[in-house]
Amino acid sequence: MDISVVVPLYNEAESLPELAQWIERVMDENGFTYEVLFINDGSTDASWDVIKDLHAKNPCMKGVCFRRNYGKSPALNTGFERAQGNVIITMDADLQDSPDEIPELYRMITQDGYDLVSGWKKKRYDPLSKTIPTKLFNATARRVSGIHNLHDFNCGLKAYRKEVVKHIEVYGDMHRYVPYLAKSAGFNNIGEKEVKHRARKYGTTKFGLDRFVNGYLDLLTLWFQAKFGVKPMHFFGLLGSLMFLLGFIAVITVGSLKLYNMYHGNNYRLVTDSPYFYLALTSMLLGTQLFLTGFLGELIIRHSNDRNHYEISEELSSPTALPQRKPGDGLPGAVPVEKNHVIADEQ
Repeated sequence: MDISVVVPLYNEAESLPELAQWIERVMDENGFTYEVLFINDGSTDASWDVIKDLHAKNPCMKGVCFRRNYGKSPALNTGFERAQGNVIITMDADLQDSPDEIPELYRMITQDGYDLVSGWKKKRYDPLSKTIPTKLFNATARRVSGIHNLHDFNCGLKAYRKEVVKHIEVYGDMHRYVPYLAKSAGFNNIGEKEVKHRARKYGTTKFGLDRFVNGYLDLLTLWFQAKFGVKPMHFFGLLGSLMFLLGFIAVITVGSLKLYNMYHGNNYRLVTDSPYFYLALTSMLLGTQLFLTGFLGELIIRHSNDRNHYEISEELSSPTALPQRKPGDGLPGAVPVEKNHVIADEQ
């Protein structure tokens, strides 16, 4: 299959028939084999009924219906798990993303060799209250992630090689940082394509200004995980050691000053009367706690089932492979693994 189109949606019943017809026309004109995965994120309108009608008319139109609203990231991740195409295209269901961009996105992945191509809505039809925070947000994301060629991290219109979506997990609100997730997984060939931004035709936006606050917190989380996710002691241990050392030096200094004044008959005050003594003790206590946090983090990582999980792009080996230890096979260290799945009704 050439293309899988993943469309997360929430209360977009009015736009779905037009979007489906548009995608179908583009696919037929270019001779693509395809599927469209509509991920209904707990819509309260008739979106799921519309998706079922679309599927009845065209089996390429498929759907997954969540029992409640989980968010865009879980919807995308569910679509990625089910996608079968060699190239996966994501787009929003509100008709602000144009399916006419699909052929060029497909070409950039298959011919230009990109792992991921992100859309850039250079000319936007949004109010200043949305565009200005977006520019600041993208500037920060570029600097923290190191992906300096992307202007619009949050654009819903993106294209991926199949290997990319099968090696990343999109959770929480991390859909804003899929390029960063891909880079962290070793997919560094990330490109950008300028795309048209259309004014919303039906309904209203489902995102508020709180997404910018949450976005910065998520970015900080991703940065920390990429830097210290498997080596927390390098962060907490170093910071804790420095704070403890500074506090210890401060305590020695305060005590030495008192002894010096006592020896020379100068006026002095009790160590406990000095505010620096308590600041020094606080620094030592915080340093100890940070160090222990790093130590506990290392213990958790050491006993994690994914502690030695690494993304492998290729492997050359002899025909006879060593047997792999599986969870629960009775060998030392084997731990049964349970997976939690999103509850969904799949069409």
